[in-house]
Amino acid sequence: MTTKHFILATAGHVDHGKSALVKALTGTDPDRLPEEKQRQITIDLGFAELNLAGPDEQGLQVGIVDVPGHEDFVRNMIAGVGSIDLGLLVVAADDGWMQQTEEHLQILTYLGVERAVVALTKSDLGGIDTATRQIRDRLRHSPFANAQIIATSVRNGDGIETLKRALASEFATMHPPRDYGKPRLFIDRVFTLRGIGTVVTGTLTGGQLRRDQKIVVQPGNLHTRIRSIQSHGRDLDVAEPGTRTAISLPDISVDQIRRGNIVTTADFAPANSTLIVLLEKSARLSRENPGARPLRSGSSVYLHHGTSRIAAKITLLKTRLLEPGKNEIAQLRLVSPIFAFAGDRFVIRDASEQRTLAGGMVLDPNGTEFRDETKRTLLMGRATALNDVRRWVRSEVGLRGFVPIPGVLSQSHFSNSEIADALLDLQRHKEIVIHEKIAASPSSWRALRDRATRLIDNTLSKNPERVGYNLSDLRAALRDKSTDVFEALMADLCSSDFIRKESAITRRSHRPALPAKLQPLAAKIHETLSRKPFDPPPRKELERDMDEQRALKFSIESGKVIEISSDVVLLRENFERMKSAVADFISKKGPATVSELRQALESSRRIMVPFLERLDREGFTRRVGDRRTLGRIK
Repeated sequence: MTTKHFILATAGHVDHGKSALVKALTGTDPDRLPEEKQRQITIDLGFAELNLAGPDEQGLQVGIVDVPGHEDFVRNMIAGVGSIDLGLLVVAADDGWMQQTEEHLQILTYLGVERAVVALTKSDLGGIDTATRQIRDRLRHSPFANAQIIATSVRNGDGIETLKRALASEFATMHPPRDYGKPRLFIDRVFTLRGIGTVVTGTLTGGQLRRDQKIVVQPGNLHTRIRSIQSHGRDLDVAEPGTRTAISLPDISVDQIRRGNIVTTADFAPANSTLIVLLEKSARLSRENPGARPLRSGSSVYLHHGTSRIAAKITLLKTRLLEPGKNEIAQLRLVSPIFAFAGDRFVIRDASEQRTLAGGMVLDPNGTEFRDETKRTLLMGRATALNDVRRWVRSEVGLRGFVPIPGVLSQSHFSNSEIADALLDLQRHKEIVIHEKIAASPSSWRALRDRATRLIDNTLSKNPERVGYNLSDLRAALRDKSTDVFEALMADLCSSDFIRKESAITRRSHRPALPAKLQPLAAKIHETLSRKPFDPPPRKELERDMDEQRALKFSIESGKVIEISSDVVLLRENFERMKSAVADFISKKGPATVSELRQALESSRRIMVPFLERLDREGFTRRVGDRRTLGRIK
């Protein structure tokens, strides 16, 4: 029998019976802190396990996160509902809908929770019909308008089994949390156990974690491994997405980790402190609510993401104020980096932590520029098509212009295979181009190709004697592009009209030709090098101005002159004659010193030292001590 794993989170006003209801459902008291026992309210997160039977006796393993209801502890509540599948909204029959009930509902909505069950607690006190009508009215125009409302009483047990059946019916029709191969464990507790060491707990999403697996704690890039895994007290070899998970980390101390960190793998970019987001402000906020005031660009706020809470500053894209019922693309600059994925949901609270102001979704976890109208359109397209991997991939390429294929949406809720299929489909339909390991928008690739082509053609037009455009010069001219992009560009150019020749690139049709005005200079250089064939003048005497430099360079590139060193050049025929003379001398006389060879060839030490070093590199000669012997003769 297969078992589906889900996360259920309670929500609701303080003292409406959330923890008591969890205990009635599971037999586990989620209040674990002495202060919670004493004050009889939940201060921090509590956890319990609920096992239900779905249709055909399908197993449903539900991890329950019990969250605080008191306004002072709302930030802990947000940490608990960061990764849930179903909300359990708790409303007491005697109190009805309260201020924190409404705030918790808005938080669930901001975090993208789409389904909930309402537990009407303390039904033994009466007022069930009135409270039910009020709840149904409050849920109107929310994602939970059709939520089941179940009257319950933990005093006499009424409705508890009915609530279990309602939860089972909801979970049975839901897909379990996706495994897209990108695990993240959002840490909500860190502690030490004797004989075990550092232990962290959290809700696992996105992929599996395995015993002995190498992992990274972000932010901070702490590398370690998983010694052991538990879920609700059971040892596991593999933890599945949608489970409450505890893992022991043997190589790091509790001082290095805190709530808000994330356990993941080493496949991602580092944490980032600038996010591009879609910010939305609930239309449910009443005028009397201080949180209903427009959210001003430049405001200092707290960002709640996963189990983390980070101070941030908001910059709105097009407006100065975000009104209730509106949304807008914004930039969040954080005081410290977080490890976020595109598609993650979050909540914004005010700097005093008294009010929930807004929420939204991460559109680009590594973005900085967001004011360009074309980019804004691409970003908004993401927000309206959350599960359309094709649109997300196309927008990613459009936003970046050039993207290394392994990095396309690596930090997203799509699997690598989904992304690869989308890339191929977009390439087939000519919506993107792919060269080597780079994906690019057609317009960006055309612009880069045209830019490189102009640089090459302009250089060859002004210097027709050159073999081509030096690749190091072209790389410098395109230094704003990565090495991978540059190599992909070279491969693309050389697949059609261009060709690499050693360290240069040129058109296939190009034939180097010395301009008429430079031909006399080339002839003069040739004549000068011929006068003393084995002891020519220093190179600087041959290229005293730009024209002479061009003429000599052409002679070298065309093979008529051999470049021995930065200071020594020889005519090719003289170079070959010197090689033959060296071979003849050593063959007859045996191993020879530089001085002996210099005297035999009537050359100079300035010429002979670099000349013999060149022959050594070619393997023509071999140095043994201060003498040369013959190597392999070519």
